[in-house]
Amino acid sequence: MPFVSANPEIHPERPVFCSILANTLLSTVPGISGAGPTPEKTLYTPILDAELIADGSITSMPVKPNTPTGCPTPASITRAMMELTGLSPLFINAGLAYRPTVPCLDVYGVPGDDPRFGDAVPAAEALFARGESLGSFLGRAADLLVLGECVPGGTTTSLCVLRALGYPARVSSSYIENPVSMKEEVWRIVSGRIAESGISSPLDAVRVGGDPMIAVGAGIVSGFPGHLILAGGTQMLSVAAVMKAMGRPVPRIATTCYVRDDPSANFEETAGRIGAEVYYIDPEFGDLGHAGLARYCIGEVKEGMGAGGAMLLAWLLGFTPVAIRGKILEFARVYS
Repeated sequence: MPFVSANPEIHPERPVFCSILANTLLSTVPGISGAGPTPEKTLYTPILDAELIADGSITSMPVKPNTPTGCPTPASITRAMMELTGLSPLFINAGLAYRPTVPCLDVYGVPGDDPRFGDAVPAAEALFARGESLGSFLGRAADLLVLGECVPGGTTTSLCVLRALGYPARVSSSYIENPVSMKEEVWRIVSGRIAESGISSPLDAVRVGGDPMIAVGAGIVSGFPGHLILAGGTQMLSVAAVMKAMGRPVPRIATTCYVRDDPSANFEETAGRIGAEVYYIDPEFGDLGHAGLARYCIGEVKEGMGAGGAMLLAWLLGFTPVAIRGKILEFARVYS
């Protein structure tokens, strides 16, 4: 396939790349998320990823931006694109367990609770309203907003939101072997809670089973007046689904071909049901001669921290696929 599956026909003059950072306590359940060396340390991942993207290195902890198998994290890709384009990233703290180490806009959220035991995001409506205010503010500064996210465990909360809104979704994972049975068990419990109490609005679905990013992200989409592209996979589908259920325009999405091609998920089908236009990026990592990057092609990591959208943004700004791939390889080799 080509580097970009279709041309968005956007010619930005004032683009902004922004990523929403949040936690869900579901990520601390062993086996749910691979976005960290241990379940408890997944709570640090958004902070460390933001540090890498903002500063080019992780300095607050002695870790490298690679998985245990040597696969560069998506934040490495996003950082490479910030270096290539010269853009400065923006971060939003939607609900982190620990204090971030880079400057963030703060909506004063808290980490999402485990939806098996109670409402995951009790303040979903307030977070949506704060996101809407941020979207309006950012609309004065940017004519294109590429909005990413980092929420370990977020594919499971997104599964719950998508299912609660009526979509027969199957979601991806950062693991090669998707822990489908664990995610389905979470949904089984959440669906039982929904059956008992019901939901009366799209934000109720986020309140019961989602995470703070979904509420804030939907608010930003609602408030932003210019071109906006959600940068991410399954988790951004849940944001788009909330917007559709609210009767608002469905935002466009950019993600990697590795999410689309995940046989354990049905991303393309779900996007079609929602009515979201998706741009798929094929960076051809298998042809770069880097064993770690090639692991994306066998289903490890796949996407995250807005990597697909960051590559699309570089392409929209006139950088060639050769330049984009070359910069990613250059940065990945630093930590090989």
